[in-house]
Amino acid sequence: MDIGALLTSAGINVAICVVLLSLYSILRKQPSNVSVYFMRRLISEQIKPDHFGIERLVPSASWIVRAWQATNEDILAAGGVDALVFLRIVVFSIRIFIIAAMICVFLVLPVNYYGQEMEHKKIHAESLEVFTIGNVKEGSKWFWTHCLALYVISSSACVLLYFEYKSITKMRLAHITGSPVNPSHFTVLVRGIPWSRDHSYSKTVENFFSTYYPASYVSHQMVYRASRVDKLMKDAEKMYRVLKSIESQRKDSYMPCCLCGGTTHSFKALNIEAESVKSKTSGDGLQPSQREKLEKKDVEKMYKKLKTLELQNKESSMPCCLCSGILRSFKVLKNEAESIEHKAISDGLQPSQTDKERPAAFVFFRTRYDAVVAAQVLLSSNPMLWVTQLAPEPNDVYWSNLSIPYKQVWLRKIATLLGAIVFMFVFLLPVTFVQGLTQLDQLRQTFPFLRGLLKHKFMNQLVTGYLPSVILMLFMYAVPPTMMLFSTIEGVVSRSERKRSACIKVLYFTIWNVFFVNVLSGSIIRQLNVFSSVRDIPTQLAKAVPTQATFFTTYVLTSGWASLSCEVIQLFPFFCNWFKRFILRKQEEPCSSTALTFPHHTEIPRLLLFGLLGFTCSIMAPLILPFLLVYFFLAFLVYRNQILNVYVPKYESGGLFWPIVHNTTIFSLVLTQVIALGVFGIKRSPVASGFTIPLIFLTLLFNEYCRQRFSPVFKRSPAQVLKEKDRQDENLGRAEEIYKLLQTAYCQFPLLSPDLTISQGPSTSQELSMPGNSGQNKDHESSKDPESPNPGNQLVKLNEK
Repeated sequence: MDIGALLTSAGINVAICVVLLSLYSILRKQPSNVSVYFMRRLISEQIKPDHFGIERLVPSASWIVRAWQATNEDILAAGGVDALVFLRIVVFSIRIFIIAAMICVFLVLPVNYYGQEMEHKKIHAESLEVFTIGNVKEGSKWFWTHCLALYVISSSACVLLYFEYKSITKMRLAHITGSPVNPSHFTVLVRGIPWSRDHSYSKTVENFFSTYYPASYVSHQMVYRASRVDKLMKDAEKMYRVLKSIESQRKDSYMPCCLCGGTTHSFKALNIEAESVKSKTSGDGLQPSQREKLEKKDVEKMYKKLKTLELQNKESSMPCCLCSGILRSFKVLKNEAESIEHKAISDGLQPSQTDKERPAAFVFFRTRYDAVVAAQVLLSSNPMLWVTQLAPEPNDVYWSNLSIPYKQVWLRKIATLLGAIVFMFVFLLPVTFVQGLTQLDQLRQTFPFLRGLLKHKFMNQLVTGYLPSVILMLFMYAVPPTMMLFSTIEGVVSRSERKRSACIKVLYFTIWNVFFVNVLSGSIIRQLNVFSSVRDIPTQLAKAVPTQATFFTTYVLTSGWASLSCEVIQLFPFFCNWFKRFILRKQEEPCSSTALTFPHHTEIPRLLLFGLLGFTCSIMAPLILPFLLVYFFLAFLVYRNQILNVYVPKYESGGLFWPIVHNTTIFSLVLTQVIALGVFGIKRSPVASGFTIPLIFLTLLFNEYCRQRFSPVFKRSPAQVLKEKDRQDENLGRAEEIYKLLQTAYCQFPLLSPDLTISQGPSTSQELSMPGNSGQNKDHESSKDPESPNPGNQLVKLNEK
């Protein structure tokens, strides 16, 4: 590939970026797109639409200015610790590659270009291999420049990594100490509860912890089989939608305008019930004294409708095909006492309760320290029984996987590992096809009918410079959903852990397929030859990395620059929103259940892959570094904008993604040094090779120090910090408040949102109740939806005067 092909790829990607970013600056100003580009702000605060003006149709860079001016406090408040840690990855990459670009572009690149005595062509006609280390002749005395650059880059990376690790460790400790009372700090998740013929799982848990932890044990909550309750929840959701549609008839039915996104007033419904009744009475000639009777009449009609639906449900009840029980969609209870009684019966007093319980429970302790001790010790002589760990946050629990028996977890992990490996090898086919496109001579021999087309200079540059990276990027879009599915099958118990596991799988996959397979292969036969000679891999890497640097440069342009433009414009959510609003004519209220969370499992592997490419190509082919810097600067602005406006944090891991970043960066540094050692050996430079070997050991020694110094804080919570927090709570008298919080924190089947309450009067109530999930909970009034920051009601109330 020559400079012309690289410039062609760069020009296409620059044009795509300019068009998409300009289009985004226009689309974000339209009121109809506020749920796409301002979902986080729409949920947390009220956004007033601007009046229509010509400035809505003019591109502007105001979003860039706002993203740049945002402080770390703003990022922390909007996205939490995980968002701030992600941006620290971008900042670290910018800093280290500024250093690498300065020394490699001004010192290493001229040595590579003039490494051999040859007549150079014009710059645009030069082959990119002229700018790589492969152009330096064997035995050259100028390899000391490459060795010096390698030392500067490695030492700078280690220093920056140390300060970042130290800063993020302090940030994590501050998150633990400075956050409000967190139920997960007092809760232990127990799995592998032994089955007893005499007692239910709940009774077994109570007896065990009352015996061995009598002073610290508070209560527990069992995990239940979710199949029947899920069906009840779906029926309740349908009923909620019916009630919501009745309620919406009293509100303004505004339809969005197809042009400006404004509201068209085709007709006006009255906003509140009082106004509705007033209008009705005025139209019917009723006196004010009759309005109160009319309100009672409306309430009675609503209750009769619900009672009729209940009777129809009883008449049409079908026996269950499994237990021969009667399936009922819902039941309208007459009062709160009956509701609580129904819940108590369904939770603890039925003989079939044992069948509903699963061998897992959340156990609550009086202090944080007691919970940590119980979570870290071995509770049984059989390690497969009474397995404990600190519970995830209530919003972070992945309830469906808690029903998986603990004995199956290790089998699931092996199965998903084998599935991921098979998927990696299946992915060799598109990678091999992409590599064939980069080799023009082989392409002409394989497809003779393309010879005439490839004679055109532009088509030649397009096929070899732009098309391969685009095809590989399109295939890579299938990887994150697949790895997320594998992580779900593994049996992880929290959403953040599932995303972290998917992040690691995607990272391994991209490093293997994008880097190693592209470097070590040109065809399937050659791949097999490489795999059969493992000891020659360092030599193969030293030979192949400089030649493949041109492909990696175009991949950064396509998968980096263009992907950021697609990220900021949110193509899929934009088209979904447009289809709902202007085709289906639906205008849904924003809610956190439909909001997007930050895709750590896709973006972190991409950043780390580009970091790997930057390190390995820094002294081999420095021409990639300016393109990488542009990507990281653009990523800094785009991701800050997305965190502030789009993504909604539903759970928090406290910066647990950073150890993945640290370990991958160390791996990239060591791999770069090994490749450099192989290149120096091939180029017969013993001095450079001799100085490179100690650098490898020093890097590994630094990694071991960081592992001993910082890594334990990300695996376990320090007892000193927890004891201080417990002492503060004791001095402030928060014990009762904490106990009440624990009673309702982990609700497996939270009911619908507070919008379900349809008020008709100020006094007594008729309630639509759902069965609960644990006999240990004493407060049945409210719970928290794991997908929503707003509290959800435990009972659906129809207030009756």
